[in-house]
Amino acid sequence: MNLRSASLTLLLFFTLSFSKAQKHNPIPVIFDTDIAGDYDDVGAMALLHAFADKGEAKILATISCNAFETTAPTISVINTYFGRPDIPIGIVKKDKPNKDCAQRWAQAIIAGYPHKIKSNSQAVEAVSLYRKILASQADGSVTVISVGFFTNLADLLRSGADKYSELTGVQLVKQKVKNLVSMATGIGADGKTFSEYNVNVDAASAQEVFKNWPTPITLSGFEIGEKILTGIKLTHNYSIQNSPIKDAFQIALDRDKNTIGRNSWDETAVLTAIRGPKPYFAYRKLNMEIKDDGTDVVIPGERFLYLQFAMEPGAIAKDIEQLMMHQPLKKAKR
Repeated sequence: MNLRSASLTLLLFFTLSFSKAQKHNPIPVIFDTDIAGDYDDVGAMALLHAFADKGEAKILATISCNAFETTAPTISVINTYFGRPDIPIGIVKKDKPNKDCAQRWAQAIIAGYPHKIKSNSQAVEAVSLYRKILASQADGSVTVISVGFFTNLADLLRSGADKYSELTGVQLVKQKVKNLVSMATGIGADGKTFSEYNVNVDAASAQEVFKNWPTPITLSGFEIGEKILTGIKLTHNYSIQNSPIKDAFQIALDRDKNTIGRNSWDETAVLTAIRGPKPYFAYRKLNMEIKDDGTDVVIPGERFLYLQFAMEPGAIAKDIEQLMMHQPLKKAKR
């Protein structure tokens, strides 16, 4: 072998080794959800576990920002279904936000599937769990995915030193978190303002996070997930049986008399957090201000990355739904 051939072989070896290392370097994730009032959170959790099974994500904790009674047990059902019953589960230990599951899909899957956490009282207080997990991770490594209210994140920023870390909440986030990816806000027809549910429910906490969160923030706005419809292929896939993901969508879609699919708001945040915007999305840089009533207003600046479509919504929906139909590598017994 001549010197040129040897050099090319060595280059190929290092390229393949680097690609393999990248592929097997899962992103550490804390997932914060309001799971109950809507069921796109269920789809988002299915994506997250699919990515974990593929070696693309490592789920450090699953935390509820919603105090409604089904939230921690629902998270436990899904973690258990995907063979990860021991993922730490946290919950906001306040009376509010408290948004119910009117379609009762959560109550149904809690009754029908095994889970370790039987009530919210068994889950860890949210900020304490955040601090414990973050303190144990490498600097600048953790991606936080928020698909609900900003209550826990604001409380984390306000937190002080404790047994897990001598750092304040802001210092701890700055040291340990790589970025925050959130399904929140929106830009309306005027190109400047919108009133979005995840922000509105706890506007004061949203204001705190938007002002003081010390890492990069990516936002998947309302108008992104609104156009991406999923769930019908999942419910029509008869090879999938005894699945709380399928059951939740089936119950909710039937209650809504929905035959076209549910808006995939939360799934877009998980997809972007784990695989990055491309090829699905591009982004623009902007700043946003949150008003006291929860209205978001675009203002001059470049602090936030705000998703925009790079592919047709229908094409993105196909990939999201394929991930939603991912089956556990080791399914829990029913």
